[in-house]
Amino acid sequence: MLVRRNFLHIKHQHVGGLLILTFIAVICVAFSLTGSDKFDSARREILLRRIGHEILLQSGDSTSRVLPVKKIADNEYQISFEKAFTFQPGSLVNITQRLLAQDPLASDYVVDVLNCANGSVAYGYAISKNKKDDIAACIGRKQPIACYMIDIKFKPAGIITAKNGYLFGGLAVLAFVGFIFLRPVKPRKALPDSQQTGIFTLGSMSFDAKSGKLMINGNTIDLTRTETRVLSIFALSPNEAIERSRLQKEIWEDEGVIVGRSLDMFISKLRKKLEIDPNIKIVVIRGKGYKLEISA
Repeated sequence: MLVRRNFLHIKHQHVGGLLILTFIAVICVAFSLTGSDKFDSARREILLRRIGHEILLQSGDSTSRVLPVKKIADNEYQISFEKAFTFQPGSLVNITQRLLAQDPLASDYVVDVLNCANGSVAYGYAISKNKKDDIAACIGRKQPIACYMIDIKFKPAGIITAKNGYLFGGLAVLAFVGFIFLRPVKPRKALPDSQQTGIFTLGSMSFDAKSGKLMINGNTIDLTRTETRVLSIFALSPNEAIERSRLQKEIWEDEGVIVGRSLDMFISKLRKKLEIDPNIKIVVIRGKGYKLEISA
């Protein structure tokens, strides 16, 4: 017993030292990132001005000015123009994708073209690192001549950059080791079989949340990553109303941008993939949200 107590005492001393070292290292790295953040921000603003320049050229305007880029928030920028213009949505999508590919921290972003007069959204789309989750509709519809502003929201990169990724990975391991050594051991509650395996039975369908597939009568229907996340929330609470705000928060908030208009689109896509079984429906609960309704 004496040996065991001595071992635990030494163990806690070492863990305390590791945690203090981790804290100091995080502070040092945070200060070192300040200069890099300013450089990345300045470089991004130049790319955004280039986007505005090429959009005007596409519209046939080679003389009017692109106004100074405004930084609306930490990860949100606005491009304004001196004169009214027209644009092709397809060209706008291609220009932003081509130029922002030069920004290593701009893999996920949402673009809204706003009317200057009332701030309404004339056109919008979302680009994701996972191409299956890109949202770009009405590509071929030319927009009328008007005063537009382009608002671009980037997914926050956080404090982990490519340069410092390995360092923070090591710090995370140290923090995890400290947590394992110091945390009290509690008995774990048994999870339902469906949560353990990730496979849910929905009517006559089988839903594999890990692989993102629906199976029925030997046929397989593939789901996108976002569709899988939406259906997983419903599958955990069948026949229960789920608030719209909860769906938006759990699906998009960890990406730094909550895209309300996208939820309805993914619900619509899921409905089409579930309609093979007439006993499964996603219904609207007015004033609240949605419910995965499974008939007996």
